[in-house]
Amino acid sequence: MGNDSGVLDEALDRLHATGPEFEGWLTNHAPMAVEALARHGRADAVHTWLDRYRGRLDEAPRPYERVSAAGWREALGDHRRLADWTDFFLRETAEQPWREVLGLWWPRLLPGISGAATHPVIRVGHAVRTLLHDGETAPRRAEFAHALGYWAARHAVLPEDLRPVRAPDGAPAALDAVRPVRQEGGIRDRLARLGELPAWPGGTGPGGTGPGGPGPEAARERLVELVRAATHRYGTHAHGSPVMLVHAATAPNAVLRTLPALAPQLWEPSLRAAWAAAAAVTAAYTPEVPARAREVDGVGPEEVFARAAEHGDEHAVKFADTALDVGDAPALGAALRAVEMIDPLG
Repeated sequence: MGNDSGVLDEALDRLHATGPEFEGWLTNHAPMAVEALARHGRADAVHTWLDRYRGRLDEAPRPYERVSAAGWREALGDHRRLADWTDFFLRETAEQPWREVLGLWWPRLLPGISGAATHPVIRVGHAVRTLLHDGETAPRRAEFAHALGYWAARHAVLPEDLRPVRAPDGAPAALDAVRPVRQEGGIRDRLARLGELPAWPGGTGPGGTGPGGPGPEAARERLVELVRAATHRYGTHAHGSPVMLVHAATAPNAVLRTLPALAPQLWEPSLRAAWAAAAAVTAAYTPEVPARAREVDGVGPEEVFARAAEHGDEHAVKFADTALDVGDAPALGAALRAVEMIDPLG
C-alpha cells in the first residue's frame, strides 16, 4: 500500500464516526471498499468515493448496555448493542495486542460467520490484511475493533439441524452439489430454509466436521481452492443475484486473509466455517440455469480493478479485489461480469 496508507487512515477516521449499518440493517461497506481501493493503488479515489457513498453513512449507534468480559455470551448477537460491542473491542485492543484479541475471539465468533450476510467477517478480513501487511496505526486498530464489534452484534448461526450430505471431491463440484432453497425473500429468510449442506471437504458435518481433519496446511490449500471455485462460479451464476453471490467468494477470502494471524490449530475450523458460509450463500442465490462465462479479451488485472473502481459499487470493488487475489482469467472475467451486472454507485 505504501504511501497510500495515510489516505486510508484518514478515511477510516472519517468512517469511525458513522455506524456499521444504514437504514436499520443494511451494511455500511465503506471501510472495506476504501481498503480495497487503497490496496490497489487508487488512494486518489478514496475520498471522492466516500463522497459518492455518503448517503449510506448513518450516525454511529448509541450505547445500549455495556458489554463485559464476564457477560459477553448474553450479549452475543444482540444488534441493539452494536455500539456497546464496538466500545468493548476498542477497550480490548487498547489493553492488549490485536493478535491476542483475534486469537481469543475468532473461535468465539466463527460459528456466527453468516450473520449480516457475512459482511462482518469480510470487514474483519480487510482490517487484518492492513494490519498484517502495512503495520499498526491507531485508525487501523480501531477499524479492527469496529469490525469485531459488528460481528459480535450481528452474530447468527445457521440452522442447528442442518443435515450433512455427501459432497463430491473438489470445491467446484461441491458448490455445484449445493441444493438451492426456495428463491424468495431476503437472505435471513433463505438461510432459515436450509435443511442440508454438503459435507466438504470430507467429514460428517455440514462444514466437513468430524475426526481426522486435513491438517492446517491442507486446510489453507483447500480454502484457496474454495475461494477460486466460488469466484469462478460467480462468472456463470451471477444472474442468480449479482450482489448477493459476491459473498460466496468474498467471505471465504476474508477467512483466508486472516489465517496468517491465527494459530495453526484454528485453520481447520476456519475452513469449515468458510465452506458453510459459501455453501449457504450459494444455496440462497442459485439460478436454475448457468450462463456462459465472461471472456477477459486481454484485459489485465489493473484494468479490471480500474473498471470496478470507476463503476463504484462497493460489491463490484470488493469482488474485483478478491478476483485479483485469485488472479486467473476466469476470475478476472467474473469481476468484469460483476461490473456489467451490478448497478453502479450513484
